[in-house]
Amino acid sequence: MRKKVRNLKEEMRDRFGAKHALKSPAHITLIPPFKREEANERFISDFLSRFAIEQEAFSLILDGFGCFSPGVIYINVKDGEPIRKLHSKLCSGLNDEYLAAEEELNSRFNPHMTIATRDLDWEQFKLAWPEYKNRMFNAEFIVKSVFILKHNGKFWDIYREFEFGK
Repeated sequence: MRKKVRNLKEEMRDRFGAKHALKSPAHITLIPPFKREEANERFISDFLSRFAIEQEAFSLILDGFGCFSPGVIYINVKDGEPIRKLHSKLCSGLNDEYLAAEEELNSRFNPHMTIATRDLDWEQFKLAWPEYKNRMFNAEFIVKSVFILKHNGKFWDIYREFEFGK
């Protein structure tokens, strides 16, 4: 599934000049990027280890495309309720244990998988969106872990994976 998403991102780069989304692996953002001192990484990792062990794997269906106009095109999550529940539990736990700021927790959560962002200018968006809005895309996968992505100065790497325990 990651390969299919990567191919879509490469298509966006090749056809519409939008390459920014290639700077991260295929993912659904649960918590937007935030900065912390490296000393806090262990605390966050410990929290996510405890959190993940209590979670149960679930199926997620991707179906078609959506957009945040202008400039963002993404793959739709068909039934977002399971991932919304995971997001809610994660935010609650982070707020309780880590005292994360509300703006870091993204209370307006819209589960999706981005294929073009930031560098898809308005003219290219007007060309791309009519193609993608009716284009078929279907995939299903099992969500069985959460990841920390860490920026290395050029792109986002998977820093650590936390597998679900149930």
